[in-house]
Amino acid sequence: MSGEQPRDPEDGSDSLPEPSLDEPITRPLPVTPDPQVSPPTGVMSAERIAMKVLETRLLGGERKLRRREVAAAAGVSVLSARKLWRALGFPNFGDEDVAFTEQDLTALSTILDLVRAGKLTEEAAISVTRAIGQMTDRMVVWQVEALIEDMVVQQGIPDAVARKQLVSELPNLLDAMEEILVYSWRRQMNAGVQRLAVRAEAGLRASEAGREGDEDDAPLPLARAVGFADLVSYTSLSRRMNEKTLAQLVQRFENKCAEIISIGGGRLVKTVGDEVLYIAETPAAGAEISLALARAFSEDEILPQARVAMVWGRILSRLGDIYGPTVNLAARLTALAEPGTVLVDQTTAAALGQDDRFVLDPQATENVRGFGEITPVLLSPGQGKGLVLD
Repeated sequence: MSGEQPRDPEDGSDSLPEPSLDEPITRPLPVTPDPQVSPPTGVMSAERIAMKVLETRLLGGERKLRRREVAAAAGVSVLSARKLWRALGFPNFGDEDVAFTEQDLTALSTILDLVRAGKLTEEAAISVTRAIGQMTDRMVVWQVEALIEDMVVQQGIPDAVARKQLVSELPNLLDAMEEILVYSWRRQMNAGVQRLAVRAEAGLRASEAGREGDEDDAPLPLARAVGFADLVSYTSLSRRMNEKTLAQLVQRFENKCAEIISIGGGRLVKTVGDEVLYIAETPAAGAEISLALARAFSEDEILPQARVAMVWGRILSRLGDIYGPTVNLAARLTALAEPGTVLVDQTTAAALGQDDRFVLDPQATENVRGFGEITPVLLSPGQGKGLVLD
């Protein structure tokens, strides 16, 4: 029939076309739990009771609401609410799933209020929400595995036992972990604002030297030193190691990289297996970090050496990652570097040329995929102590 509206197969009912996040629903439903839902029967084990108590504490209350009840109370359609839930990484819940708490309603309303007040566009709200969901998901996995590993080592218990025991151990840590999370977020937000907003113009001015203005990266908004460090022979090593030993090697690699990059005033953008991507605000800072990384892995008694490369240029920062020709060139140069060495390009070498802390030695010209003929420059320590590590 021509008057029928399209049916959303996940909603289980006919629905109007999807409104935007700031469009209120004209007939909100009352938020009341269904009296026909019976509480679980039978005797719960001690483990399930502990899990139930932990869940109630983490979720801010018991699950009493369905998705339609939460969406209606927030004044949006289920479709609009589901945009934000998916951005946070929630699974799809059915109409009859009692999966939400009053805290879920508060959180949803908080995000929607930002859109309705014009403080965020719908697109920005979803992007910010997705960032929170993805980063906290990775953070929680990391923290849980770290706690389990510590219990296995310190208490001498099997992994499976530690995972069950974590449920009773975690309540003693929650308040402290939450406090540190908020503290760290505020510090990181302050540092991010400084890097990405306050000092951005100064960085672009500093990047003008040695450039004609018609480079591929010229339109990009941030000037950064972009570096890669890549462990040598990681693939062959991983084939000879068991799962536990390989995990320890990767963790040692990540920890050492994170420490050196942080001490040097840079930022670790991401780790992908045997490789890290990092940035710094000046060519000199990037060079110090790069040399320190190469030296640290050459001196490490467990980890293999690393190939390192760094390029000073312009980038685009989005979704917690960085993009642009500068990033691609740094990756290409990393593959050309010998183990334990650092390569830069000619533009970066020119930016470092007057700094006696660095020695620059041009190498044979290479044909680099996507860039044509490039003359890599070997970067070595000059005068001074370099980056001082504790």
